[in-house]
Amino acid sequence: MILPIAEADDPRIADFRDVRERDLVGRQGAFMAEGEVVLRLLVSRLGGADSHCLRALLLSEAQAQRLGDVIAALPQDVPVYVAGQKVMDQVVGFPIHRGILALGVARPLPEPAALLERLGERALVVAALGLTNHDNMGGIFRNAAAFGADAVLIDAACCDPLYRKAIRVSVGASLVVPFARVADGAAAVELLKARGFEVVALSPAGREPLSRLVRPPRVAALFGTEGPGLPDAVMAMTRTVAIPMAAGFDSLNVATTSGIVLHHLSGV
Repeated sequence: MILPIAEADDPRIADFRDVRERDLVGRQGAFMAEGEVVLRLLVSRLGGADSHCLRALLLSEAQAQRLGDVIAALPQDVPVYVAGQKVMDQVVGFPIHRGILALGVARPLPEPAALLERLGERALVVAALGLTNHDNMGGIFRNAAAFGADAVLIDAACCDPLYRKAIRVSVGASLVVPFARVADGAAAVELLKARGFEVVALSPAGREPLSRLVRPPRVAALFGTEGPGLPDAVMAMTRTVAIPMAAGFDSLNVATTSGIVLHHLSGV
């Protein structure tokens, strides 16, 4: 259902107004996704058992002409608001060159135990602790999707993977890779071990190099925030692994680290 928008103060598009501020407060289960790749991924998953709900689209006139196939694939009750680029920029609060915004409502998060129990005998899980940087969170989800991780666990201190920037950096992966929240690192490790996972913690202080790690059938890779890294108490509960580096460097960006580790574990 295409609905032309001529004025930035049109009440029908109030949910798209001042996107940056809405990133921070008042989201209440809603998320905002931008860009063609992310939109196509989101639409392709609509109606699935684990899919999110698409509430509305706001498109520039140019993008509406290009995306006829996407619009045709939408449920009839999803409004597609179409505005000129200038009006769209005024609504959003900044120049949005992609000309594509999707407003969705996130599916309820599964319980961590239930998420793990539905995985197969051979499974790869990512666990992230204390990640508050949306670029890193998006990067980890992108790597998880690229290397076939089955699920992601995040602790209570992590930022929301469905924050607009995290979705964009993940190229939509945070919308499709299943994830759940745990209280903290110790709870994550205990939960994983109880379900037959070997938990591998990545740290510059790891006791063995990544190259020696032979993948177990069920394995979870644990990543901490840059700087402080993983808590000592959590490290003591796990098998610790390091990525050897050239002299003078002892650490990598956590998203980069996750890509190296997941590639090794995936066998791709």
